[in-house]
Amino acid sequence: MEGDITVTQANRKCSAVTGSTRKIKDNAADWHNLMVRWESLNEDGFNIAGNLVDIRLTRSQSDQLVVVDESSSAPSQQTGGAAELQDECCKLQDVIDRMVVVVKKMERLTASQQGFQDLEEFQFGLEGRKCPLFHSWTGKHFNESSCVLLDSFSQELKLKQTILQELAHTATSDLCMVYLSCWLHQPFITPQTRLTLEALLLETGHHPL
Repeated sequence: MEGDITVTQANRKCSAVTGSTRKIKDNAADWHNLMVRWESLNEDGFNIAGNLVDIRLTRSQSDQLVVVDESSSAPSQQTGGAAELQDECCKLQDVIDRMVVVVKKMERLTASQQGFQDLEEFQFGLEGRKCPLFHSWTGKHFNESSCVLLDSFSQELKLKQTILQELAHTATSDLCMVYLSCWLHQPFITPQTRLTLEALLLETGHHPL
């Protein structure tokens, strides 16, 4: 995905009465920028999760091979491995914490769009304004798009939180690969999610029709 969208005076189409056009266009740019931020965090998290899996599987193999002996150095090695595992878990938790911040910002954008829809219905009735602010969408369309995006990322965040809880305790390599694959491919962020964002950017003029 391309880099951040910066909303400037040159690419704004402002409504002299309510400023709704400017606000919605700013929100669309924010959605794009938050998705770019999320993708960067997802890549960082995948790399950390990969390290965590390598450490976990290496420890599991060592536990199977070691012969418990009073003169063996295995206990100190295991302690070191545990510390390394904990360090990677903390790094992955930090990534997820930053993802939580992203989703909270998405929640605020969605609340803003709901507010715009409520205002539009108050001013123009349930059918909305007859002359759209951009190409064809009503306030309801903008709100529905925001809800679709928020739901996708909220569900994906829950999945990643579950992966973090399970990954450090999984000794089976096949299951570890499933978790890593889920993290990388993000099943809740579907092609429809990305199309919804693209439609939002097209409608608001950030991307040309």
